[in-house]
Amino acid sequence: MPGFEYRSSENWRGMPLVHVAFGHREGGRYHAARACGAIAVGDTAVGVVAVGIVAVGVIAVAPVALGLVAVGVVALGPVSAGIVAVGLVAAGVVAVGVRAVGAVRLGLGG
Repeated sequence: MPGFEYRSSENWRGMPLVHVAFGHREGGRYHAARACGAIAVGDTAVGVVAVGIVAVGVIAVAPVALGLVAVGVVALGPVSAGIVAVGLVAAGVVAVGVRAVGAVRLGLGG
């Protein structure tokens, strides 16, 4: 089964404005794809706004998210929300941060 990829013709700072990339299945194995753009959506997404299985960006939404604002199962960033959240402001079942809200929390500051 072939993967899917869309890359906009418009660019912002040398990267596509929108990049969507999903992997493909080959020989019974899944080969993940990487999306890299101002708005990135895919298996692994890197961009200003990133959405995927693993996302890295200013705003990241994914099961594994790393960004200035991160939302996911595992979220890491200054402002983060998830099952496990680490950041200055963190909300989650397990939350670590200066301001932490959760069932298990570790507040690191005043």
